[in-house]
Amino acid sequence: MTNSDTQYSAQNIRILEGLEAVRARPGMYIGSVSTRGLNHLIYEIVDNAVDEHLAGYCTEIRVTLETDGSCTVTDNGRGIPVDMHEKGVSAERVVFTTLHAGGKFDNEAYKTSGGLHGVGSSVVNALSERMTVRICSGGNIYEDRYERGEPVMDLVNGLLPVVGRAKGTGTTINFLPDPEIFEKTRFKEDDIKSRLHETAYLNPELTIYYKDLRIEPAQEETFSEPDGIAGFIRALNKTKEAVTDVITFHGNADGIEVDVALQYVNEFHENVLGFCNNIYNAEGGTHLTGFKSVFTQVINNYARSLGTLKEKDANFNGADIRNGMTAVISIKHPDPRFEGQTKTKLDNQDAAKAVSQVTGEEIVRYFDRNLETLKAVIDCAEKAAKIRKKEEQIKTNLIKPQKFSFDSNGKLANCTSRDASKCEIFIVEGDSAGGSAKMARDRMYQAILPIRGKILNVEKASIDKILANAEIKTMINAFGCGFSEGYGNDFDISKLRYDKIIIMADADVDGAHISTLLLTLFYRFMPDLIYEGHVYVAMPPLYKVLPKKGEEEYLYDDYALARYRKNHKGDFTLQRYKGLGEMDAEQLWETTLDPARRKMKQVQIEDAINASSITELLMGSEVPPRRNFIHDHAADAQLDI
Repeated sequence: MTNSDTQYSAQNIRILEGLEAVRARPGMYIGSVSTRGLNHLIYEIVDNAVDEHLAGYCTEIRVTLETDGSCTVTDNGRGIPVDMHEKGVSAERVVFTTLHAGGKFDNEAYKTSGGLHGVGSSVVNALSERMTVRICSGGNIYEDRYERGEPVMDLVNGLLPVVGRAKGTGTTINFLPDPEIFEKTRFKEDDIKSRLHETAYLNPELTIYYKDLRIEPAQEETFSEPDGIAGFIRALNKTKEAVTDVITFHGNADGIEVDVALQYVNEFHENVLGFCNNIYNAEGGTHLTGFKSVFTQVINNYARSLGTLKEKDANFNGADIRNGMTAVISIKHPDPRFEGQTKTKLDNQDAAKAVSQVTGEEIVRYFDRNLETLKAVIDCAEKAAKIRKKEEQIKTNLIKPQKFSFDSNGKLANCTSRDASKCEIFIVEGDSAGGSAKMARDRMYQAILPIRGKILNVEKASIDKILANAEIKTMINAFGCGFSEGYGNDFDISKLRYDKIIIMADADVDGAHISTLLLTLFYRFMPDLIYEGHVYVAMPPLYKVLPKKGEEEYLYDDYALARYRKNHKGDFTLQRYKGLGEMDAEQLWETTLDPARRKMKQVQIEDAINASSITELLMGSEVPPRRNFIHDHAADAQLDI
């Protein structure tokens, strides 16, 4: 290409005015345009109401999913300011049309806030087909309306029109997500209820009313948790055998409030959750680092003073000490810094210092007064350390280093490139499908790993059986980044050999089961593969239609087939693929392997707390809870008709 082939000038530089940038790149502000991002719109508005509660002015929040697909959030706080802003219009109009505008930047209005960036309300407005804002303040009801972020109501001398009289104060926001932005516009009620319930635990003096009018009869729930995070811990452990009572403590250091609740149960994994200003930090952050480091130090000191650890013994590591621990660490920070608008990781170093100080003082005070509880915690650590050492021996014996290109059975057909950022590995069930995939693939960048049948259900199995499973061993060695079993951590995501790990199973019940077993393995023992976006599920077609006139077409589900039957005129032949092995190499390439044409689903964790409990419920050994869950969610299933 020569310089004359393309022009690059000032005309190529585009300035996105107002909220246009949000609509152009919504993922930058809400994470994605999937259901996860859709629900995030509600969380942004609710978080603003919670900030009013934290400021001492709001006691009730009402969230209603309306019949028309919109959502209404009402609070009884002070109401968004409606007086004249220095920009010459009502302050409400500034809040909803300007990024980084809001009371969160004024430390006098909000001492702590979850809405750090001041973009929540304006982003929701930008991504909504329509929005109506009603504010009760000073005895009046004020109203403003928007369409796709643009105001559609005329102001009166720059101020909002009064549409009625009000007895109290507060804000009501109704918004309808824009179908031009989102893949789906139906809110996912289970995730929303989980988030609202979580918020109630973190705010024991707040009551949240939830109503779903989309179903008959309407569903209503009230979330009020006066026991706070202690009740949260009890709820998380309700099906588990407790080893200790719930331990709680509170403190303040350098203007940062710290609340901690923890309990030990008779299970061999940890569940430590971090929150900052009511926002769940899925990837943790400095507050969790501060808690974990000082708690480890305190327990090791006690273990030595009590004689559990002798002079020659090595200290327990952090994973040993936290084995069996369920904990919630919630802080209120006046100036939090998060990684990204979705606030998945806290980055303030002073948070680590504050949590360390409060934990160091309060947990020592507690254990000095509760010696039996302390001994129970040390017993858990000692037991975990013994198991860890035993399993390190098992791991050494069972997982041998293998060649990069092929495993000992010659199963892995690796790709030629060693650039992990460009490589991908397909996990395929069966020799037939594996053979077709090996012939169809791009050998430079695509590796094929056939597995035989259904792998072990890791939710029910012991670690020695997991590591002895041939298929699991092969995957661990192929990925190259190790394995984390909860007692130590040998997993290193930087050593991952493939940017994409793609589960390619048949589009039937057995294929779905194989996919579920693989996802359970990844979630429990290699969770960073999912959290960092490396796991995908291939979407092979179910049908191929061959019309007498017109082009052949692949259909990926029964809904697509129904649409085809409805819209296509004339006769056609229908070919159904019962398995990937029925496709020849050319068909497999053009439908499932070709990056330019294939369809894939990226696996994401929308709610880590829910994900863990549902995985335990569905893949564990208890049958009645699993049966009840399937019965309750049967209407959500897409049946193969």
